[in-house]
Amino acid sequence: MKLRFLLMLMIASLLLGCSTDETTLKVFHAGSLTEPMKAFKEAFEEKYPDVVVQTEAAGSVATIRKVTELGRKADVIATADYTLVQKMMYPKYANWTIMFAKNQIVLAYNNNSRYADEINSQNWYEILRRPDVRFGFSNPNDDPCGYRSLMVIQLAELYYNDTKIFDDLVAKHSNLKFGEDNGSYALVMPPSEKIKVDESKIMIRSMEMELIHLLESGGIDYFFIYKSVAKQHGFRFVELPPQINLGSPDYAEFYGKVKVVMANGQEVSGKPIIYGITIPKNAENRELAEEFVKLVISEEGQKILRELGQDPLVPARADNPVSPSLKGLVET
Repeated sequence: MKLRFLLMLMIASLLLGCSTDETTLKVFHAGSLTEPMKAFKEAFEEKYPDVVVQTEAAGSVATIRKVTELGRKADVIATADYTLVQKMMYPKYANWTIMFAKNQIVLAYNNNSRYADEINSQNWYEILRRPDVRFGFSNPNDDPCGYRSLMVIQLAELYYNDTKIFDDLVAKHSNLKFGEDNGSYALVMPPSEKIKVDESKIMIRSMEMELIHLLESGGIDYFFIYKSVAKQHGFRFVELPPQINLGSPDYAEFYGKVKVVMANGQEVSGKPIIYGITIPKNAENRELAEEFVKLVISEEGQKILRELGQDPLVPARADNPVSPSLKGLVET
């Protein structure tokens, strides 16, 4: 009996000796960062073999709500609109944001899309007007790509001098409409459950990544998406004029003519697309989180972004003083 007990004790000791103490680093991020985050995860885990990076994608608004409303804990938050961190997390959940990457809105499609051989940067809205064409964008209440898509369509009216573009493409097929006041345009979003669309024309999904599957399956012909995502998935795309694609600082004033008020009351104005990253105040692995942020904004991180079709912001910039270990790596 004693011998059996001693053998069991030895086996248990050996098993415990073989176990490894792994730390899980939780990273919540925008859906459009899915491919870069896979690369960041791989690079980070190579440097820190005892760390498992757990990434979780969602629309940027939904990503932040996981922390601020659902009470979940994250070590790193990365969004497609840096101002959402400021508006939704300050001062209770975070107190700085590092701006680290840029993007622009394009209209993605594939070889099976109707009129794929005709569409270009001058006639895209005429193609979308055709009754047999179906297009999509993400839910503006959940995802910056959604409200940015609506901004692009409204700005197109001004750029192409055609006051019916938004009406014909969106307002006639949904309960979403911009109001005009002295040259400025505002759209107030209804709650998500009260958004009404004619799905024979428009498809809305919570996250822009979900629209990828609709395009691949033929459920839609076109959808508004970030240029980096279109490149990563090998889609053809219409590169929209810089005056409306939200990608150029030169047209920031023009972009500012439009704004969207989300159902939660947060107001977002048209502006160049800049991504943000932060570490929540209640992060459980702050030192590792800082190392992860260092990777994202480092030359290695910039190279990863470029290889995946996204321009890094060089140097990275912070809106407020950051952690001491990050201070020398960013402009404030």
